[in-house]
Amino acid sequence: MRNFHFPGRSPVLASNGMCATSHPLAAKVAIDILERGGNAMDAAIAGAVILGLCEPQMTGIGGDCFALFNTPGTDDVQGFNGSGRAPAGISSDALRAAGHSVITINAPEAVTVPGAIDAFCRLSESHGKLGIDALLAPSIHYAKEGIPVAPRVAYDWPGDAESLSGHAITHYSKAGEPFGVGDVFSAPGQAEVLRRVAKHGRDAFYTGEVADDMISALREHGGVHRQEDFASTKGTSTEPVSGHYKGVELLEHPPNGQGAAAILLLNILKHFDLASMDPLGAERTHIEAEATKLAYDARNRIIGDPDHSARVDFMLSQETADRLAGMIDPGKAMADAAPLTEAFHKDTINIIVVDKDRMAVSMIYSIFHGFGSGIASEKFGILLHNRGAAFNLTPNHPNEIGPGKRPMHTIIPGILRRKGRVMLPFGVMGGQYQSIGHARFVTNLEDYGMTPQAAIDAPRSFAEFGELQMEEGYSDAVCQKLGGLGHKVVRRARPLGGAQAIMIHENGLLEGGSDPRKDGCALGY
Repeated sequence: MRNFHFPGRSPVLASNGMCATSHPLAAKVAIDILERGGNAMDAAIAGAVILGLCEPQMTGIGGDCFALFNTPGTDDVQGFNGSGRAPAGISSDALRAAGHSVITINAPEAVTVPGAIDAFCRLSESHGKLGIDALLAPSIHYAKEGIPVAPRVAYDWPGDAESLSGHAITHYSKAGEPFGVGDVFSAPGQAEVLRRVAKHGRDAFYTGEVADDMISALREHGGVHRQEDFASTKGTSTEPVSGHYKGVELLEHPPNGQGAAAILLLNILKHFDLASMDPLGAERTHIEAEATKLAYDARNRIIGDPDHSARVDFMLSQETADRLAGMIDPGKAMADAAPLTEAFHKDTINIIVVDKDRMAVSMIYSIFHGFGSGIASEKFGILLHNRGAAFNLTPNHPNEIGPGKRPMHTIIPGILRRKGRVMLPFGVMGGQYQSIGHARFVTNLEDYGMTPQAAIDAPRSFAEFGELQMEEGYSDAVCQKLGGLGHKVVRRARPLGGAQAIMIHENGLLEGGSDPRKDGCALGY
């Protein structure tokens, strides 16, 4: 139990249903859907879409999504890949010939076809109850009427808005100035798009006037996107990958997401007695940092579109983890992993929902960088993500950009099972951080006995780009000790990511946790 003398969040408890996400309005919409008879998938879709209006710098209908969920009444978990593909006309040879060594984050080459709307429509039809028209109704209303900008959103807006250009400035600024706390942000163009999708389904987004509006914006910037690229977009059902750590099984979405790296990290960390270490001490932080460098180096070499990369078993192998763990020196920091790209960032939302039948959904939905590519369509103001910036231009690499390929994704939903029972859907946002974020969340639970809320609240560190980035919750003495081990310690100005989780206790009680690094909450009924 937390110390009530100090600020903090108590776990949220409920019996029937619950949502945990990063904005209160989205959590409320999700609970409203559950109370109307919708299931967890319905609630997750409705809440996710409205988050694109609550947090437009983080996500939107011009983005991608992934989901993990169980079949109601069972503990069988399945996934859905709602990530889009590069246009058929893209050429890595042409990009290299033009002098490019990376995919520039604000270039049209960084824009893969948005996959989220297709995913929402297909998941609603296959696993929902109420229909996509009912699920989009709240977002249609709020896109037209507007939503007051929340404090964390206002904090992020000015820096992220530097990427906006052309039509995006018109739709996502006040005459060129960022929105501030309490300013009302509306998106009437998106309201019209959602009305059309509610009436006509996913084709209203991927064909006709809406698709032409997006394609026109991309071609204005030099893109090679065509109507056929949008019309042919189709998400795919997937089977999770999994690994075990102490008493729990971690289920992750398979590539092109980076979930396999979280499993590899836990397999490495099995070699160290974390439970005997101070959870906020230098020893644990150092071991995690070293494991991160090794696991991310493997990720950077292997993970890409699964149609072009077949080595995920190497990432999941305990033998791989055993070899990597043997490379960790408890008394000395190693060099950082070579980055796959400069383009990884933090801007993502996660929504977790559990319903009365104990269907659990972990859904993650993103436009990648703050305000994505910075490119928006002229008429409808659809802001396009820049997931293609995660591709690379190394010839024959699994993640080399190419026609119809899906890039390596940082966003990963997660579910924990204990003794075969689905017991905790969760997600940790934060771009590249997410794999170690998942592993750290699990070790907070299993090694230190933290509640989901405490595991979310705990300070975070991250070894990235030659630095060991530390949140303010670590003491100066710990930072100094880490520096003595050879780490380049940097105090972060911004907190690391965010997280949401709902624990399903054996007696059916729901316990929700939501990250104070964001504006949101867990709500139940």
